[in-house]
This record gives sequence, structure tokens and C-alpha cells, in this order.
Amino acid sequence: MKMKPKIVPSILSADFGNLNTAVKSVQRAGCDWVHLDIMDGHFVPNISMGIPVVASLRKQTKLLFDTHLMISEPEKYLNAFIDAGADLVTVHIEVCPDIRKMIRVIQKKGVKAGVSLNPETPVDSVYPAIGYADLILVMSVHPGFGGQKFIKYSLDKLHKLRYQIDKQKAKTVLEIDGGINEQTIPQVVKSGADWLVIGSAIFEAKDIIRQIDKFRNMITKALK
Repeated sequence: MKMKPKIVPSILSADFGNLNTAVKSVQRAGCDWVHLDIMDGHFVPNISMGIPVVASLRKQTKLLFDTHLMISEPEKYLNAFIDAGADLVTVHIEVCPDIRKMIRVIQKKGVKAGVSLNPETPVDSVYPAIGYADLILVMSVHPGFGGQKFIKYSLDKLHKLRYQIDKQKAKTVLEIDGGINEQTIPQVVKSGADWLVIGSAIFEAKDIIRQIDKFRNMITKALK
């Protein structure tokens, strides 16, 4: 039986001066994962948090860390992020030509492995990861900054990946990140997403817990 899609809050859109409070809020809302966007200023045109921030947050919460490495040479930093507390490490297909090998390397370190693709990357580039990766992440905005507008052709990628995952009876989770809000939640759920990474639509709300509850209700309605 397919599980109900879950919300994975992205703290990229939280107040970086008060990340602990943001994490505690989504924990109280019943989330079990939180999304950490790691940017190097090279693979993407921005720099976000790094290893010390992940390690500091790890001391504050038992939430599982969905750690998205938007960096050019992920293999150099895997051990450091895993030691800092990552529970799942997602790398980009654009910088990992032998993706199955990279997946094996990550999983042998005792954590889950994810593969992401940018909007301009053909969806079939990640087909070899299906059944091997624990997660495939579709970027529905150009990575680097929060609050961007959803790219509609990402829905086609979701459809195609959902079909391939189901066809292979794989356990690979299908995640989407970028522009997920009240307007796009029904669309991505109906297109087959398992995990919805949501940033600004959560952390810009006056009441984070109520906002997450609202989005859960929207997911339930979209499944009917």
C-alpha cells in the first residue's frame, strides 16, 4: 500500500538567526524529516549552510536530516556531512556520472542515498538510479534560492518517474522541491510525489504548525 505523501520542511527559508526555533516548530507539527539545502556557490549561485550548522542542529533535534548537497564535488564531503548528522544524503546527477557507484558509496556509510536532477536535466538521466537510490528528487525550480516560481514541466517529470518506479516495483521515494505551496500541492500529489519539500510557504506563515496542518489536509483532498 502506497503511503500518504509527507511534508518535509526546508529550513533554507527559515530565519537563519533562529534555526533551532524553526526546527522545533516543525517537530511540534509532527514532521519527522527536515530538508537541509547545502550550497557551495559553485554548483549553484549561492552559499547556504555547511557542516558546522548541520552538526549544531543535530545536537538540538532528533528529526531526520534530508541533506541535499548542491555542490560540485560531493564525494569530498560525504564523510563530513554524515558525521555531522545527515540521515539521507542527496547528490546531483549532473556531477555524478556513475550514479550507481555514488549511491553504493553513500549507502555503505550507513545512511540513505538520494539523487537529484535540475530542471534542464532530462528525466531519463536518473532512470538508472531507480531501485538503487532510496530517493529521487525532482527540482521544480532552478536551485540556489528559495521562494521561486514552480516550473510546470516538472509535473511531466514526476509522472514519468512515478510510472517507472511503479513499473519496477521499486521502493525509491519520489521527492519534489521548489515552489510548493497552496497552488501546487494538489498538482504534485496527483502527479505522484511522495515527499513534498516546502520552504517559504511554511516559514513565511504566521503560524507554522497550523500551516503544516493545512497542507496535510490539502494532500488528503488531492488523493481523493
